[in-house]
Amino acid sequence: MKLTDLVSRYDERLRTEDYAFDVSANGLQVGPEEKDVSTVAFGVDAAVSTIEAAADEGADMFVVHHGLSWGGIERVTGATYERIRLLVENDIALYASHLPLDGHEELGNAAGIADLLALEDRERFGAEAAEYIGLRGTAPDPLSVTDLREALVGLDNGGQGVQILDHGPEEIEHIGIITGSGTDWLPEAEAVGVDALITGEGKQPAYHESKEAGIHVVLAGHYATETFGVRALQSLTEQWGLETTFIGEPTGL
Repeated sequence: MKLTDLVSRYDERLRTEDYAFDVSANGLQVGPEEKDVSTVAFGVDAAVSTIEAAADEGADMFVVHHGLSWGGIERVTGATYERIRLLVENDIALYASHLPLDGHEELGNAAGIADLLALEDRERFGAEAAEYIGLRGTAPDPLSVTDLREALVGLDNGGQGVQILDHGPEEIEHIGIITGSGTDWLPEAEAVGVDALITGEGKQPAYHESKEAGIHVVLAGHYATETFGVRALQSLTEQWGLETTFIGEPTGL
């Protein structure tokens, strides 16, 4: 498949243009327009080690959640130089999807966790500009804190456990999900009646904010909560007839 065709398919499915406000330069970040793609690698982060692994797998393209350009690249030196050098020398195109892949209602990171918990009556959640970066829904049966922890304990978080700020009700029904770093949306969670907010990592103010709001905050790992989107894209790409591989490097964070 031509690189331009594959990029267009991703951009259309993920509605990349609708997230132009994102600090990430979503879409094709590195690569020629005229290139044939037969093998695509997928991963969470574009780093020296993951790009090297993609090269070892013979990938023509590397699709990631966290790319290289965050508000532009001022200098191509140090680690940035090494990452770009590896991509260019191994003829690997780099495609990144940040917020579009967080909030997509079918392929997104939040959708993957909602599927894991079998949430019903799903609605978009986590307002950001004119879009949303998460989902919320209702558990088919009320959950305890222990139930919720056990449901998420299998996430690939580099051996780190699931941390829960246990400040909500005994029975958890209404769950909000914003993967990565989502505690800034606690006020929205409180406003819509969420019992538990699932995210990756927290910030210091989240402890008292969740306690005062009466909401559980589940910290399941930034990396761990953001593997779902790229794996969903991997499955979709396989349906399009391309070979794929996953480059996993859990950070424990």
